Amino acid sequence: MKNIMKKINFLTLLLLVTLLLFSVSCDDSIDTPAPGANILPERFSIDIPESIANPDAGAGRLTGRTAEDLNGNEIYELLSLFIAIGEGSGQLAEAIIGGIAIHVDQAFFLSYQSDDDGRTKNLTVVEGATYEGVDYEFSLTITDAESESNADGGKGMQVFWDKSLVKGIAIIKPFNIDRIKDAEAGDAIYRIEYTEDSESYDAEMTVTIDNLPLENPLEDPYSISTLKMFVGRSGDVVDVFGNSHHPNAAFFTDVKGFNWAFVASGIHEGNIGVAEVGLPPGNLDSGDRSVLLVEHSLKNVFTDQIRIAFPNIEQSLIDQYLQNTEAPGYFNSDGFIQGGDSPNAIFDPLVDRIADLAPFNPADIAALEIAFE
Repeated sequence: MKNIMKKINFLTLLLLVTLLLFSVSCDDSIDTPAPGANILPERFSIDIPESIANPDAGAGRLTGRTAEDLNGNEIYELLSLFIAIGEGSGQLAEAIIGGIAIHVDQAFFLSYQSDDDGRTKNLTVVEGATYEGVDYEFSLTITDAESESNADGGKGMQVFWDKSLVKGIAIIKPFNIDRIKDAEAGDAIYRIEYTEDSESYDAEMTVTIDNLPLENPLEDPYSISTLKMFVGRSGDVVDVFGNSHHPNAAFFTDVKGFNWAFVASGIHEGNIGVAEVGLPPGNLDSGDRSVLLVEHSLKNVFTDQIRIAFPNIEQSLIDQYLQNTEAPGYFNSDGFIQGGDSPNAIFDPLVDRIADLAPFNPADIAALEIAFE
């Protein structure tokens, strides 16, 4: 999918800010803090098994295709692509923070000219900050200086964190980091919450993405506008659940606006995974697991939409479209294997795990908003 790959590319481009900050901090003419004990968090993301987080899954397969070409394979493969986008957002935040970290050992202010878009950026680190009513030990803010009077304050990145608990929130607006490479990013904004202070997991991460620019629906009707995804790691096992909103998505009929509601679990050792997908309407107001994943299961939605589009269709033809739409879906290092029956008993523990997971409310995902402090 061209739109998804474009988003992954501009996420990759953002990593250049790390090099930018490094070069600025190494300039002898600028008053920067001397190297010392780093106060920034060392970790800010969770690595998800590639079986269920694959940025190459389904790439290009849906561009130019009609809804009548779909089957369960594409839906499950796209799920691993959407999960990879969420994972990439966390890795982006961690990479930028890591690049800044070697130069931050105290509160300070730095103004510099970006080598990327040639604009002046301001970087501020303060001790003691509050975000959404929660107090944090530190905060870091990067702004586009000429845009600080705008509604978003010109903010390109904000990080709030507690070093002692390895806990924090990062918010990134690509357009205010680089007005040239990310000119098409518009109001796209990312929020990554990370903590190792959890009773349920060794580490938790929640990724929220809003205002992603949509592709031309005639070229790619399945592009994402918003996404929210939780990731929890316990040892070698990673649980994932969430939703991605697709305003132009349609299956067989002219009805548009669907939500990929999903739960998944994977193991790094052996690189296997299991997932369950529902396709509820994007405006459905329900957080009930049964409603999202059973009533609006991939198989049920496909069946309903096919019968609406083709009232007199024979069951044998419907069955062709329903290939691999049974839940759950199974993945290995090669990607999606099959839906329905388990290919091997090694997947059974993961099937049990996803039974305890549930997606978010689709209506909340469609309406979500991310804001800087």
